[in-house]
Amino acid sequence: MGSAEEMHGWSVKMSISSVLAMVTVFSMIPGWVLSDIRGTKGLEAQQMAQGSTHLHRRLKRGWIWKQLFVPEEDPTLRVIGQLKSDSDRGEFSIKYILSGEGAGDVFEIDEYSGEIRTLKKLDREEKAFYVLQAQAINRRSNEPEEPQSEFIIKVQDINDNVPQFQNEPYVSSIPEMCPTGTTVAQVTATDADDPMFGNNAKLIYSILQGEPYFSVEPKTGIIVTSWPNMDREAREEYQVVVQVKDMLGMSGGHSSSTTVTVSLTDVNDNGPTFQHHLYTFAVPESAAMGTTVGRIMAADGDTGINARMTYSLEDDLEESSTFIIQTDPVTQEGVVLLAKPLDYETKRRFVMAAEAVNDHVDTRYLPLEEFTDRTTLKIVVEDVDEPPVFISPHYEWKVPENAAVGSVVGSVSARDTDTVNNPIRYSIDKRSDSTKAFKIDPNNGTITVAKALDRETSDWHNVTIEAKETSWCRSRLNCSAVSLHHHHHSLQLSLSQNHLSSSLVVFIKVLDINDNVPRLARDYQPYICEGTQAGELIQLLNAVDPDDPAEGHHFYFSMVPEKHINPNFTIRDNQDNTAGIVARRSTFTRKDRTQYLLPVVVADSGSPALSSTTTLTISVCSCQPAGHCPTGGVEALALSIGVSLQTLLGLLVCLVTLTVLSVLMLMLRRHRRKQQEGLEVEVKELELPETVSQKVLYYGELGGGGADLDFCQPVVPLRPHPRRKERKLRREDVRASIRMSLRESHLIGPEDEVFRQFILDRLAEADEDPYVPPFDCLRTYAYEGSGSPTGSLSSLDSLEIFPEQPVRTPRPYVVKLTPWYGTGEEDTVF
Repeated sequence: MGSAEEMHGWSVKMSISSVLAMVTVFSMIPGWVLSDIRGTKGLEAQQMAQGSTHLHRRLKRGWIWKQLFVPEEDPTLRVIGQLKSDSDRGEFSIKYILSGEGAGDVFEIDEYSGEIRTLKKLDREEKAFYVLQAQAINRRSNEPEEPQSEFIIKVQDINDNVPQFQNEPYVSSIPEMCPTGTTVAQVTATDADDPMFGNNAKLIYSILQGEPYFSVEPKTGIIVTSWPNMDREAREEYQVVVQVKDMLGMSGGHSSSTTVTVSLTDVNDNGPTFQHHLYTFAVPESAAMGTTVGRIMAADGDTGINARMTYSLEDDLEESSTFIIQTDPVTQEGVVLLAKPLDYETKRRFVMAAEAVNDHVDTRYLPLEEFTDRTTLKIVVEDVDEPPVFISPHYEWKVPENAAVGSVVGSVSARDTDTVNNPIRYSIDKRSDSTKAFKIDPNNGTITVAKALDRETSDWHNVTIEAKETSWCRSRLNCSAVSLHHHHHSLQLSLSQNHLSSSLVVFIKVLDINDNVPRLARDYQPYICEGTQAGELIQLLNAVDPDDPAEGHHFYFSMVPEKHINPNFTIRDNQDNTAGIVARRSTFTRKDRTQYLLPVVVADSGSPALSSTTTLTISVCSCQPAGHCPTGGVEALALSIGVSLQTLLGLLVCLVTLTVLSVLMLMLRRHRRKQQEGLEVEVKELELPETVSQKVLYYGELGGGGADLDFCQPVVPLRPHPRRKERKLRREDVRASIRMSLRESHLIGPEDEVFRQFILDRLAEADEDPYVPPFDCLRTYAYEGSGSPTGSLSSLDSLEIFPEQPVRTPRPYVVKLTPWYGTGEEDTVF
């Protein structure tokens, strides 16, 4: 093969330095080969695209180019190379065009000569190479002389970047006392220069600060320890400065540094140590349990878990539980606490050993015994003047309620526990014994009864007893002298002179005796209905007794013992603290008697037994079907004051009904007067005694055939009556006869001959009177009796008589008055 110029006919003009020319020559050889291959392939592809039949013809490459280089950061604008086609004869008939990365911006080509120039300074770290395309066009035909070809311009690296450390800041920790060569940390730096070109990016690490304790591996940046047994208690933190250089550390390179903070972590290489061999504390004997006596401290150079320790006390068995020691979790001090009460008079000084032991030991650094230290504790008990102490903490006595004044209930005792042993005086707190039922001997503490007791008033007495020291100083001079001698205890002496005292509550239970009589549970007001049969229960009785026997109450009910048995009532004891009043006969009527007196005897089961007698008033009532006494008339007085709401409502209805009836009767009387104004003889009513009343009930039959109570309804106009002189005379005779009979006896009733004759006369008059309306009227003349406490309800003593023919009035209220015989079917209803 000939020379390159003979094969291709290229002419190359050099515009750069001779060094770059040499590099270009050696580097062009493989580039030519590759370019030739690419060019050949390009031509073949072009011929195939044009449909050429000469597919196997190899065309020689017509481009003349080389791989171009440009140094970075070069401010001089220069020609870096030239492209030329073998068709170019120097006649400027070829036009060169440059395209691709940086064309026209970073690089430009002379369209006549093919010289490529730089337009600005380049930075390899920003862009390391540029891929460009070149094209040669015939100016006359405007056709390509050569196929378009691609070439590369590389930016040549210079050492213009400083190495930089990554992942800053660096902080590391290692345990103290670690061996030499322990890895501390690894620092890493990077350099933006080209690592493949020279030594621009070859880095070397070194220690600037931290020797001789630490060293660094030059190539890896790993920091290791180089000093044995570094002690945290001597120095806890180190600052290691590491430097990195490029160019393998040669002169002219760049460098930077970083700081690595290295701290030593604690290990348990120190044991507890007490600063003193003896600790002395003082505590008053009156100190409460749990009081802090003092604090001790064992120093430990370690921290955290390695400094934790447990304290313990060691002494003889009798004193081991008087004090305890605990570890303060914050300060790691030993806190000595009082666990049992102190008594100066019993023991005044405690000496014990205290020990501190590390919780976590590590025998790699110290032997086992060096993790423990001991010291001595001395605790002095200070004397305190204490109040008297009762020998027994609890007093409870029993005393019967009938105990005589002066009887001994019990005795309390207290003593002065101090060494001086002052005498004690006793007294009762007046606030706890306001009734002054007890008194106490101030010298010996004996409690006696001072006033009669009553269990029913107070069954327990909680009495506060006060025991007070008396001054042991017999003279002011003695007190002063002792105070000077015991100047440390002046506070206690002054308290003693102020009479220290203690108090205690004694419980006195008053025992019950049978000193109260039993009584009926309430104010009973029994009644018996007229239709009551023999053997029926009239009233259930209960009893109460303020006493409280241990076996419980048992009451006995009976009647007053007499020679004759009560023929009306008897008392039946139910044996369950209740009794019933039972009727003995069935003939109770208000006509015979309205009230009965029954004495009831109630006895208890005490020893001796007590009893009381209560006389009950049993009223006789014309009971309603519901079984209770009505609230109107005579029976109202037999009711108790606390009547029920239904009874009051019934009474109110009755009163309203009576008022309406009175108004109707008044209207009827006025009407009669108007009808009888033309009559010459005035008809007078028959005057009867108070014990007899005339009441008229009218019964009219309804269309259904049933009887209904009603006033007589006249079906014809009313006519005035003629004169009735004979009737008037006969009524006067009958009235006089009734008066005569009443003077002789108070038991006149419907069976009396006078009443029979009176009724027959009234019947004859009604039958023979031609002026009465053509309907029936029933007139009932009722006998009210002579024993009513409220007087007669009869209207016979009025001045005028009701007319025989009633006025046509609206249907009024129906009144059922007291019947002759108190049967169940003829109740009195308003």
